Amino acid sequence: MTKTRIPESFVNKRVTVVGLGHFGGGVGVTRWLRKQGAHVTVTDMADRTKLADSILQLSDLDVTFHLGGHEEKDFTQADLLVVNPAVPKGSRFIQAAQAAGVRRTSEINLFLERCPCPVVGITGSVGKSTTTAMIGEILSRKFTTHIGGNIGGSLLDTLDTIRPDHVVVLELSSFQLEDLPLLGVSPHVVVVTNLKPNHLDRHGTMDAYGEAKQNIFRFQGDNDVLILNADDQPTAQWSTMARGRVEFFDPHAAPFELLLPGTHNQANAQAAFAAAATMGVDRATAQAAIKQFSGLPHRLQFVTERSGVRYYNDSKCTTPEGAIVALEAFPQRKCVILVGGYDKHVSFDSLGMMLARLAKTVVALGATRQQIVEAVTRHMDREGAGDLPTVLEAQTFEDAVAQAKSQATSGDVVLLSPACASYDMFTNYEQRGETFVKLLT
Repeated sequence: MTKTRIPESFVNKRVTVVGLGHFGGGVGVTRWLRKQGAHVTVTDMADRTKLADSILQLSDLDVTFHLGGHEEKDFTQADLLVVNPAVPKGSRFIQAAQAAGVRRTSEINLFLERCPCPVVGITGSVGKSTTTAMIGEILSRKFTTHIGGNIGGSLLDTLDTIRPDHVVVLELSSFQLEDLPLLGVSPHVVVVTNLKPNHLDRHGTMDAYGEAKQNIFRFQGDNDVLILNADDQPTAQWSTMARGRVEFFDPHAAPFELLLPGTHNQANAQAAFAAAATMGVDRATAQAAIKQFSGLPHRLQFVTERSGVRYYNDSKCTTPEGAIVALEAFPQRKCVILVGGYDKHVSFDSLGMMLARLAKTVVALGATRQQIVEAVTRHMDREGAGDLPTVLEAQTFEDAVAQAKSQATSGDVVLLSPACASYDMFTNYEQRGETFVKLLT
């Protein structure tokens, strides 16, 4: 693949930002490009109403908006496209730009090629956000640390504050990593938490999904470090592909003292310490940093306790494996779980088995609710008579929360851990989680 060479100066360049979105990357790169003197057009298939929050953040800038659809000239007559990771590369507009010889890049690539300090990159199917936040907490004890990527907004606008002796910690999704070959750069230190079925609606196969993830270390050099999960067979084998040093973290090593529940968070802590250790941080410093870490919004976030029932918001969970991990953090038959959402074409068989074994009540919702109900009842039939979960279906999110509350008694946990993306009901997982919290307060 030919690497994209981006001009040093953007002054008077015509740049089209494809996909404004709601997560901050589109807003951040638009603001940065205008600051560099570029003429920016923002185009998105969503209309102004759906993008109102992001548009408001750009209201002080001279930017052209083409929303509710694309115009081909914005792609074929631009000097550069900056493409949101969520935009499929097979889009006919992207293909038209390529045929016209228009270069393409991404917000992450623009940042990486200009970042003056070491970068720690984290990817994986489950646990990458929490691991990223933990690494940031630990490294901040020794370095001025900047956290961004998939976990938050763009760091482009802060480039002029980042110094060579700082450290940047980036969570990187498979969508973001797809474009790394255009740049040919990988982070200095890379952590891969695991690889589980996810985003098969986008990547098609597990092999293609894995190949996208591998871009995070594909362009490392001899002095770089790749940290892999000793317990995750698919990714442990990637050690043979590494060009730099390879280290493994043991999820079952001596545990850290944590506020967060679940063995999976111990695994996240071990991964975080392994990364920090490569930067010269000792275990005592790491423990002190993460001892009070209370977690991230929408990731097993404790919301409230009512009448002895604890409520947790795990809306960020968009994979069956992630929901299993969350379920296993609580006692057997004490969890009333809300599960279901947008269909990413992954199997719910393993999730159905674990729900049948561990849940008190399953409230299935969204486009995948019938698939989930079928998976649970299939495994309940195999379990036979005895202590089995109640399985309910909900037509709306509000109905799902109401049913979950009615099923819980003192000592139980109500857990929103959908195992699916939110697009069938919400704009994103954040809106889903915020709605859950509002319905409880």
